[in-house]
Amino acid sequence: MRRIERFDWHSSAQKVAHVLSNYNLHHLMKPLFRFAMLALILVVVALVSALTAMRFAIHGQEVQVPAVIGLSPSDAERAVAGLGLQITVERQYYSPTIPEGRIMTQMPLSGTKVRRGWQLRVAQSMGPQRVSIPDVTHQSERAAELNIRRRGLEVSSTAEIQWPGEPADQVLAQSPPANASQVAAPKTSLLVTVSPEAPAFVMPNFVGQPLGSASRTLQDAGFRLGTVSVAPPPANAATGSSATASDAASTSSTQQQPSPASMIVTQWPPAGQKVLAGAVLNFEVR
Repeated sequence: MRRIERFDWHSSAQKVAHVLSNYNLHHLMKPLFRFAMLALILVVVALVSALTAMRFAIHGQEVQVPAVIGLSPSDAERAVAGLGLQITVERQYYSPTIPEGRIMTQMPLSGTKVRRGWQLRVAQSMGPQRVSIPDVTHQSERAAELNIRRRGLEVSSTAEIQWPGEPADQVLAQSPPANASQVAAPKTSLLVTVSPEAPAFVMPNFVGQPLGSASRTLQDAGFRLGTVSVAPPPANAATGSSATASDAASTSSTQQQPSPASMIVTQWPPAGQKVLAGAVLNFEVR
């Protein structure tokens, strides 16, 4: 007898639902994956485009420096104006080969790539040297400057030196020397003498010494004695009594003047202070 199996409708329904859910999930994930890949591609393309645009923007602002040597400053300005560059004349030099008013050097050099708005520093020719360098040695600094400027030259720098046997404010040397030729720049440097600095000393302590011996010590050391005043007598605090007005007047009238034997009680400048030779010292004695 043939066995008839019972059909399980509940189990079959579960299997069908599972298959449908897997089918729907598969078809749902596929568009999401495509969308994510498309978004990633768009981000990469945007990043590459931004980098490319930035590179073109940076290199698009660079220009090549033209050659302006031999041109006048006005012609050079017109030559670089279209490139967004500027011309600045920084120096002037004599030149036996480049005519007066023409540019003889430039920085940066021609062919260099720079950004727009860059400033070109140039030097202008003054033509051949037409003046001779005057001899200003043994003149005062002021007289030397006037003599140099009178000839259309300039004083570039002044150095100072202490020179034994030479008075102060005298031109000891110059550069370029007198009557020099083939000078590049119309500037002269001077070396001027100055007075030697006075030696410095540390003030000794003269308090408690007689005025006479202190004065001799000062004179031997090159100092000068200034004001010497007599210190007022101390108040009579031991007896607790004060002098009357008549006693004070009598004391001041009979008060003695400073003598070599007077003892120094205070000094100015005080002991230990740094002073220069020839300084004036003031004492108070009793």
